[in-house]
Amino acid sequence: MQDYLLLLEMKTWKKASLELLSYLIIEFMTITKPCGTWESAITSEMLVGGAVRLGEIVTDGDDVWWAESRPDEGGRTVLVRNGMDQTDQNTNVRTLVHEYGGSAWRVRNGILVYSQYSDQRLYLLDKSGDSIPLTPEPEIQQGCRYADGRITNNEEWYVCVREFHATSGKEPSNEIVAVPLDGSQQINVLVSGPDFVSSPRVSKEGDQIAWVQWNHPNMPWDDTKLCIASLEEMVLTNQKVMESKAEAFFQPEWDDQGNLHVVSDRNNWWNLFRVDQSLKEMDLIPLTDIEAEIGLPQWVFGQSRYAFVGDEIWFVSREGGIDKLTILSSDGRSEQIKLDVTEIESVANYQDGIVATVSSWKSESSVMFINREEIRPLSKTRDLNIDESWFPVPETFTYQTSDSEKAHALFYSPTNPEYEISEKENPPLIVLAHGGPTGAARRQLQLSIVYWTSRGFGVADVDYRGSTGYGRSFRNRLRNSWGLADVEDCVAVAKHLVAEKKVDKNKLAIKGGSAGGFTVLAALTFHDTFTAGASRYGIADLAILAKDTHKFESRYLDRLVGEWPKDEEIYKQRSPIHHIEQLTTPMVILQGSEDPIVPPNQAHLMANKLNENDIPHALIEFSDEGHGFRKAPNITRAIESELAFFAQIFNFEPFDDLPEILVENNI
Repeated sequence: MQDYLLLLEMKTWKKASLELLSYLIIEFMTITKPCGTWESAITSEMLVGGAVRLGEIVTDGDDVWWAESRPDEGGRTVLVRNGMDQTDQNTNVRTLVHEYGGSAWRVRNGILVYSQYSDQRLYLLDKSGDSIPLTPEPEIQQGCRYADGRITNNEEWYVCVREFHATSGKEPSNEIVAVPLDGSQQINVLVSGPDFVSSPRVSKEGDQIAWVQWNHPNMPWDDTKLCIASLEEMVLTNQKVMESKAEAFFQPEWDDQGNLHVVSDRNNWWNLFRVDQSLKEMDLIPLTDIEAEIGLPQWVFGQSRYAFVGDEIWFVSREGGIDKLTILSSDGRSEQIKLDVTEIESVANYQDGIVATVSSWKSESSVMFINREEIRPLSKTRDLNIDESWFPVPETFTYQTSDSEKAHALFYSPTNPEYEISEKENPPLIVLAHGGPTGAARRQLQLSIVYWTSRGFGVADVDYRGSTGYGRSFRNRLRNSWGLADVEDCVAVAKHLVAEKKVDKNKLAIKGGSAGGFTVLAALTFHDTFTAGASRYGIADLAILAKDTHKFESRYLDRLVGEWPKDEEIYKQRSPIHHIEQLTTPMVILQGSEDPIVPPNQAHLMANKLNENDIPHALIEFSDEGHGFRKAPNITRAIESELAFFAQIFNFEPFDDLPEILVENNI
């Protein structure tokens, strides 16, 4: 108070009075109310209103291009150059290769090649603004899909991955093809045979090509092969293959001198190497030796974690749970750039530095230019008009789980500058199980988390065993243990926070989507720790998933559960649908009707079983959604429905005006 009396002497009475009023509001006018009933400035509409999901960045001379997925526009992806839209409202730049897509476009010298979502064909948008189809119309709708392409230096070809779906219904084929840019639509197949291919990269001189390939049952983060071949007039010769040494290759790139670089986890951590082609057998020369992850799980194409800047390599690594930017000089010295950020993605070289999508605990993702002297925004960020005091900075911690092993988590405390928790109350907890399951909790401001913390919930975002960012050994810990280790880690984090007296033991919820949805269903079925759950497009029957999913993940469970159908009994043991008699915990199930990855019948089966056993539940289906919700009305309805459900189960009256949901069997 003495500071404000001094202000009265030094400033005008009016200005000092306003500052005093602000001080009193913050210090003395916070309200004590039960958790869950708090009024929040974070509305469900804010999750989507003006929000964008940033994709790949491509630099083209002085121009910076990037992709934006916009929920307000039905989830369509728009290409932006220097802050201005470059594709019209009828264009949705998105590929369905591997279903998850990624890297659906590329630009060079003002020439843009992109995949149109509606038909999955490639188009060229030339400098005059004319759009030319580069690939023929497929026999079946969206039957030929293209991704991960590069325009060759002579601007004659687009070398990319093609996924071909035959009318016979056989498994799609994945190939590397060269698409001519003259519009002739005469496609040249360069590589065929492997089950999967990615990252076709032609050298600057155009005389060599590198790529990564792998076969079932591997995923791209399991065991892959790095391949190099001579290239002349789009014909491959002298192919060399670096056989996997139980390693996963990531982001092969040629520098201007014709040296190939690649990220490999052969030493447990995804580090950077240069490829030595001087010997008969290719070898890798280590450029970094850090206990950190430069690579990422390749769920989508086109991810970039390093770039060549002059004779330096600027790379991003996840270390201690957050991303860090380091400059590697040609003499081997490294220099870390100090940045107040937590997540850096889509790295591309630009001028004397890089551009990347950058975010922090207090800021959403934006396109930034970074050099040694500055970090400068290039993309517009929406004005949330919300003070940073609403945004919690999570506590990062490691805790003990089953088998005396360790898992990791981020804990977000209830955070609302206008409310405080009674000394007699502990907040409800939501445990988040990330998808994948080969993935990790995001390290950035997420309004989908702030939505809960601003209403009085604690949120634990779990990096269970099998998550990425902690080395290959930790990632492989989920092999043959999915539905066990991940579930036990989610249960253990809830018990840990209860023991720390940070949450209410009677109000423990678990929430997740896709693979995380399976973790939710398994946790509620095989354990009695949680008192409510929310599953988004979760897997209830592992056998159905093994028999009825897309090619990319069709053998994923061989590594996570057991070889199908040989280990069918293990699948049955871990599938919640076969143990419904053990389930007594209320849950809400959210599902897209057009989901090709986790078919809607999984949700229907679970809901029917819950109903037969008189367990409180709600099933909410979105007729116009696939795997993951992209459209603004559905995103808002989903999270509001979860809040409405938890309010009924935990018996509190939320401040929000929420849609009514029917909870079956709720007494």
